[in-house]
Amino acid sequence: MTRILPRKALVLALSATLLAAAPALSFAQAQPAAAAATQGSPSQLVLDNTQRVLKTIEARRAEFTRDRAALQRFVTTEFNTMFDRDYAARQVLGRHGRGASDADVKVFGDALADNLMRRYGSSLLDFNTQLRVRIKSETPLPRGLGVKVSSEMLRSGGEPIPVDYLMRQAGGGWKVFDVMVEGVSFVQTFRQQFDAELQRKSIAQVAAELRNGQLSANAGGN
Repeated sequence: MTRILPRKALVLALSATLLAAAPALSFAQAQPAAAAATQGSPSQLVLDNTQRVLKTIEARRAEFTRDRAALQRFVTTEFNTMFDRDYAARQVLGRHGRGASDADVKVFGDALADNLMRRYGSSLLDFNTQLRVRIKSETPLPRGLGVKVSSEMLRSGGEPIPVDYLMRQAGGGWKVFDVMVEGVSFVQTFRQQFDAELQRKSIAQVAAELRNGQLSANAGGN
């Protein structure tokens, strides 16, 4: 059985997806040889986007704290830039998505993403900003599906938290389609959560219920 992400891990996974890396203000820099190898790679994209997004959050923290609508707009823009929501939606739908139209998959992916943004987007303001991220490796996925960028969140006085990003080329660039926190997959978590609903309802019905708040994307647990 797929292990369910604890709530805190879900928030971390979502935020990691938004940033294409773990939250951090100071970064563990790669060694020179490793840095040269990652230029222009998904790993470098993870680091570059993390730095840019977090600098923006810090610079606009007072504004975002005061105006959550502005934060949501910023978060949604970053999510759309880095996350391959249609491909991820097909992974979440699993067997229920076989033969589904692109339009239905898009409606579901958009509804899931928007539900997550509403519930967890503001959590970016609550993270410990002294965390650092270290890129460990970049390895190809089976069957040429993309790459896995493995990283660690480094925290003072605690064990590193492993965060892996599964990325594929889409729309002329690299995009994230799954995030794994401590080995637990964002996609697998939601595939398990929505399986029962999708057995009883159409994709469009489940998407509509996500939109209107009858269903909520959550991880359960604490």
